[in-house]
Amino acid sequence: MLLYRLLISVFAVWQGLRLLLRGDTGALTARLGGTRPDREAPHLWLHAASNGELSSARAVIDALRDARPDLPLLITCNSRSGVDLARGWGHAAQLAPFDLAWAVRRMLRRWRIAAHITMETEIWPNRVRLCPGPVLVLGARMTERTARGWGRLPGLAARTLNEITYLSAQDTASLERFRALGLPDSAAGPVVDLKAFYTPPADQVPDAALRAAYSRTDTWLAASTHEGEDEVVIAAHIAARAHRPGLRLILAPRHPRRGDEVAALLSEAGLATSRRSAGEMGAEVLLADSLGEMARWYALAGTVFIAGTLTDRGGHTPYEPAAFGAALIHGPDVRNFRAAFTRLHAAGAAIRIDDAATLAEALIALKAPADQENQGAAAHRALAQATGSDELIAHVLDHLPRH
Repeated sequence: MLLYRLLISVFAVWQGLRLLLRGDTGALTARLGGTRPDREAPHLWLHAASNGELSSARAVIDALRDARPDLPLLITCNSRSGVDLARGWGHAAQLAPFDLAWAVRRMLRRWRIAAHITMETEIWPNRVRLCPGPVLVLGARMTERTARGWGRLPGLAARTLNEITYLSAQDTASLERFRALGLPDSAAGPVVDLKAFYTPPADQVPDAALRAAYSRTDTWLAASTHEGEDEVVIAAHIAARAHRPGLRLILAPRHPRRGDEVAALLSEAGLATSRRSAGEMGAEVLLADSLGEMARWYALAGTVFIAGTLTDRGGHTPYEPAAFGAALIHGPDVRNFRAAFTRLHAAGAAIRIDDAATLAEALIALKAPADQENQGAAAHRALAQATGSDELIAHVLDHLPRH
């Protein structure tokens, strides 16, 4: 524990100095556990790293708000975009406190935290150890690499995991790693990947003008691309349209701030482009350089390339495009969703590519609407869960304290 205290203290000092130098006193106050609630009541603290993890928990969050109005939620994230998303849902939200014992105690006391729910890999020893009520982990993920890191501090790992009341892992391998590190058998819940409960937001349905400009069977989406992937996408599109006249591309960078950079690449390639950020539409390529509209683009595309898989980033979710019945294409790096992609390939429900040439081949192979629909349906079936959201939510509610 001493080594962990030293490491987290160094991290907190470094991050705190950065906030001070930027003059961001509000963020620093939150990081040091110094905020106060508007409502005098015990709170349920839910923590997620950022937008993706938070969105995967939306069904749980909505159910908790409805079932336990006496236990308002405080949602914390590591990113401002996650905080903004939670506030947009009507919850109290702020940046998460540093895992310093005194900062965690301060926040627990001021917000009268009665229980703590944390998502995926966000297991912080002091938050777990100091919470006065039950600690639940949902969608828990433990990679081999992370397990080796915890294994270097076996005492800390065992003490931390022994304090967890309930843990639902997102895959069997993660659950076994948690058990090997000290998770009690009594705390092990069903294996459930929350991202499989994704429900498309009702406010992101494409309007008639978008549907007229980008027909589903002739439109493909490159979803959440990173630097180094856009060039591959552009080259593949140019090669594929020679065999599929009228093929259209929606290119959605992971970070909209890269819009100018990606627009320059499209211009250099000679592709007519409309920019969503400028309110444009109708060109062969729609550059979706906007935030929070991915569901709209999934709804327009019959085929989706899942980005983050051609670079060293582990890949993005296949669950969301599968929920729209899209045919799925991805690169080799899928470690963030390895179990899901294993199921997809066992069902013949996704195509792996390695470069622009193989991406173009996949797009050409999926020219027929029936092929897109059949593969999309297969993906939807392959990613279905044995445990439904209602069952998981019931487990969570059973573990929350009554006042």
